[in-house]
Amino acid sequence: MIPPLKPGATLPQPNWPGIETERLILRQWRASDIAENTAMLGDPLSARFITADRKPVTEPMTGWRNAAIMAGHWVLHGFGMFVVEEKGSGKFVGRVGPFYPPVWPGFEVGWGIANAFRGKGYAVEAARAAINWSFATFDLDEIVHCIDAENSASQAVARRLGATKDGETILLGHACDLWITHRGKWHG
Repeated sequence: MIPPLKPGATLPQPNWPGIETERLILRQWRASDIAENTAMLGDPLSARFITADRKPVTEPMTGWRNAAIMAGHWVLHGFGMFVVEEKGSGKFVGRVGPFYPPVWPGFEVGWGIANAFRGKGYAVEAARAAINWSFATFDLDEIVHCIDAENSASQAVARRLGATKDGETILLGHACDLWITHRGKWHG
C-alpha cells in the first residue's frame, strides 16, 4: 500500500523539526493542535470539503478524533498530513500533505486551510513543499489530489501546482475529481 522509499531516504522521527518554507513550517502534530483543527473543521466551508460527512464539527470529541486520525497516520506509516504553522506568528494555518489510507485511489497530497488564512497563497506554498518532500522521499511517479467538483478554490490550487484533472473517484460515499501531479512534469 505505501510506496517504497527512495534509496537513502528515511522517514521523519517524532522530534523532526519539519519543513520550512518562506512563510510556513510544516510539522508533525501536537496535542495543542487539536482545538485549532477542530475550529477549522467547525467552519461550514471547510467542513463541506474536508469532513467525512461534509458537516461542520460541533463536538470536541469529533475534533479530537479527527486530529487523532491525522496524528495516527504518522504513527502507523511514518508520514502524514503536516500541521501548517505560520512562521511569523506560530499560528495554526491548517493541514497539508500526504495522506494514504487503505481506501484512497493513490498517494495523495491534500490541503485544508483555516478560513482566517485563505487567500494568502499558503495552500500552494505548503502543498508545493509537501509534494517536493513526497517526491524526494518516496519512489512514486504521481501524486493524486482528491477534489470535490464544487471546490473551485482547491481546483485553483491544483492548477497553480501544475496538476491536471484525470477522472473521478468515490471517496467515503461522495464523488470527487481526481487531479494528478506527475513527477516528470513537476517543477516544484
